[in-house]
Amino acid sequence: MAGAQDAALAIAVARAGGLGSLPCAMLDAVQVEAQVDAFRAAVHAPLNLNFFCHPEPSRDPTREAAWMERLRPWYREWGVDADAAVSGGGRRAFDAEACALVERLRPEVVSFHFGLPEPRLLERVRAAGARVLGSATTVAEARWLVAHGCDAVIAQGSEAGGHRGMFLATDPAAQVGTFALVPQVVDAVDVPVVAAGGIGDARGIAAAFALGADGVQLGTAYLFCPEATIAPLHRAALRRADDAGTALTNVFSGRPARGLINRAMRELGPLSAIAPEFPLAGTALAPLRAKAEAAGSADFQPLWAGQAAALGREESAEALTRCLAAEAQARLAR
Repeated sequence: MAGAQDAALAIAVARAGGLGSLPCAMLDAVQVEAQVDAFRAAVHAPLNLNFFCHPEPSRDPTREAAWMERLRPWYREWGVDADAAVSGGGRRAFDAEACALVERLRPEVVSFHFGLPEPRLLERVRAAGARVLGSATTVAEARWLVAHGCDAVIAQGSEAGGHRGMFLATDPAAQVGTFALVPQVVDAVDVPVVAAGGIGDARGIAAAFALGADGVQLGTAYLFCPEATIAPLHRAALRRADDAGTALTNVFSGRPARGLINRAMRELGPLSAIAPEFPLAGTALAPLRAKAEAAGSADFQPLWAGQAAALGREESAEALTRCLAAEAQARLAR
């Protein structure tokens, strides 16, 4: 949930007994430390720090030029300077600096998206006392994660909002749904399995446990909470969400991610063969997004959301966590 939350949401979840998590992929070391300090000052509970593990993108001037050419009509439409694109991709991969931060902050859990860091760094994370979680979108990825040192696996189904955690798989069209994936991962590995993707209420939580999951991870449900830091346009779009309103797209970052359908997704793809590698695709879209948002349009804004977005309810993250837990326990006790 990089860019969609800060310590306030993690604190609220932890107060209700959930595992508070801080997304670190879009934060520098100073920002991460400040968020962790805020969490520790507010609640005495385990904390998860989440990092991306994507490879450094290969710059392809020809591809990037083709991408800019595809966007040029929109630049003209919105009166944006074609030279205004920002540099960089806005998302950091886990590196030695991030590892040193983990060693200093000593979170109880460290989770990774897009695989795992190099073995030397992972050993340092484990030596710092953290339990390691990784996201898998296939059974093969789950086995790989366990073989390379994960203490638990997050089985992420295709219904999930945001970026696919895929790192061995390459075709998002072949990704498995949560409730087909979870029992197969449970059968394949000997570590706890956390179900993620399309779980929006107590029914989904109970179903995941019935299929053998040891825990559940919810993301989109928490975007409705006042503690979420999403833009007002994103929040308004979530209120209009329905079961058929999302799609997988790579146009905002270069990697497949699920979001609410908007103009950029409709007219560029939603999956584009010319989108630059993750996380570079968003560079050229950034000035368009800024101009459109200022005019009240979400045409070029990533509206990350899972397929169960329509189940969302607007209440505090602490109240939501308590309600989901109580309702799921009641269903499981029947």
